[in-house]
Amino acid sequence: MDCPILVWMLTFNRDLTTEEYDQCYNTMRTCVSHASVTYQPGSRDSVLKIISYLMPLVMMRHRRVSRHRWRDQVTENGKHWIEMQDQSGMIHQRTLRSMIGYYIAHHTNLVGMVMTQGLQHHVINLGLAIEPLTPDPPNASISAYLESQFHKLTRNEIDLIRDASTDQRSESTDDMVMRRLCMLLTLKQAYIRAIGQPLGFDYTRLEFDVPNQLATGDGKALYGWEFRVWQACIEVMRPDGTTIEQRYQCASAFFRGIHDISFVWQKDAKELESWVQFLTPDQLMAVMPKLTD
Repeated sequence: MDCPILVWMLTFNRDLTTEEYDQCYNTMRTCVSHASVTYQPGSRDSVLKIISYLMPLVMMRHRRVSRHRWRDQVTENGKHWIEMQDQSGMIHQRTLRSMIGYYIAHHTNLVGMVMTQGLQHHVINLGLAIEPLTPDPPNASISAYLESQFHKLTRNEIDLIRDASTDQRSESTDDMVMRRLCMLLTLKQAYIRAIGQPLGFDYTRLEFDVPNQLATGDGKALYGWEFRVWQACIEVMRPDGTTIEQRYQCASAFFRGIHDISFVWQKDAKELESWVQFLTPDQLMAVMPKLTD
């Protein structure tokens, strides 16, 4: 199944001004009438929700497709795809292979959107997950945070996280544990979202053996699935003008229908740029007035 994967990551390296928030909120109200977001300038949660509704509009504007030529559709279990239409609202045979499946996830200062194009029943099997590479709460020890996540991990996964002998990186033990933990959590979240499962899904039904590039669900190999794994590093400006670095672990899951299980790893920044693009609030606001066209 030759469906290209593209990821957009909007990094909030600064807060939106009240005027920018109002512009985003009003654009959402105009273009996404079903959106239900409380008006709360200064609330990061409100901003993330608004931007999540706006991302498909930004993507279609980038493709130079006017709003009346497409419809955002959703399956019974919440999987979105964009349906291309002509001016009369009809769908032609040639557009059936041009459906755009997408999934949007966000966390703290990062909004991600993974998308692909093809037949509708192919492109909806897509998921994305983002986890900050820090414990929650921030003052928790790494060992305590790991233990708090045990209910999402299998025994083999816990052993793998703690086994420093298999790692060749020059990083501290705490950094290694957080990286491995967040990698497993995002892989599981991305798959669960790709298949449209609700909150409460038992994570331990899934097991990822990352060194051997294996994945199972209920003990059966997840043949046909492609998993992509990468990190996002951003600098966020504080109110006093100083900046801090934040790192996020990201993963996507897509059912490609292949005969085995595929893992695509971030090799270097240049290679990552071929399928992951980073955006800023300034770029978002530059296109905002055009989204209502």
